[in-house]
Amino acid sequence: MSAGVLADILRNKEREVVELRRRSRVGTTREVIDVVRSLRRNAGAPLRLIAEVKLRSPSAGALSRALTPEDRAVAYAEAGAAMVSVLCDGPFFDGSWDHLRAARGRLDTEGRAVALLAKEFVIHERQLEEARDRGGDAVLLIARIMSPSRLAVLADAARAEKLEPIVEVVDEQELEAAIASGARVVGVNARDLDTLEIDAGKAARVLAAIPEDVVALHLSGLRNATGVGKVASGRADAALVGEALMRLDDPRPLLRDMVTAARG
Repeated sequence: MSAGVLADILRNKEREVVELRRRSRVGTTREVIDVVRSLRRNAGAPLRLIAEVKLRSPSAGALSRALTPEDRAVAYAEAGAAMVSVLCDGPFFDGSWDHLRAARGRLDTEGRAVALLAKEFVIHERQLEEARDRGGDAVLLIARIMSPSRLAVLADAARAEKLEPIVEVVDEQELEAAIASGARVVGVNARDLDTLEIDAGKAARVLAAIPEDVVALHLSGLRNATGVGKVASGRADAALVGEALMRLDDPRPLLRDMVTAARG
């Protein structure tokens, strides 16, 4: 995703928020799943894996649609995912708030108490309300797209909705803003959103700087069990796997291999 594409996404998101604010809340009485407990890696425990539902990306293009978002969420749960991430952006990722709702419904029907991350480009509190109402347990907040003060406001608003804010950062300066916002879960994106380059060394350095009482996530760039094993040997509590699984009509064999590798 280039800086230009990111700017396009954010301009479109502003228009979407205007429309979303015109609509009444759906509402929910559902109790959220404890995300920190789901993702924290105690001593000797395996790396937790977050598997992503993403039908398309600006960089990779169209991905597998052999499974519906809800069927894929269940497949991920069956294969050992600790959390499922669901893209909610439509124009650029073919995602939807309805995908989040459908995934939550199927997981609940199947008796799978797996946390859901609403992965959206959040710029307004109304999006947090939608994430909560549609079945999210956590919501992504991207430090790169807002000021530190705005990040703190949205993190507080997420917690008021009982959502766990997962703050995405790429460097130490953004990590400082994440910690200042009170984030209990911080994800380090190995891919710079401006340059598209993967810098595993930089990601490892930023991960190592995350305070021990904060859950640390490795985001982006994992393609196989070997890569998962390398991340499992470091600071991260959990790691997100996206396109590698989304290229497969049946992601379960690869995810099971990754889960095995995550045990170290």
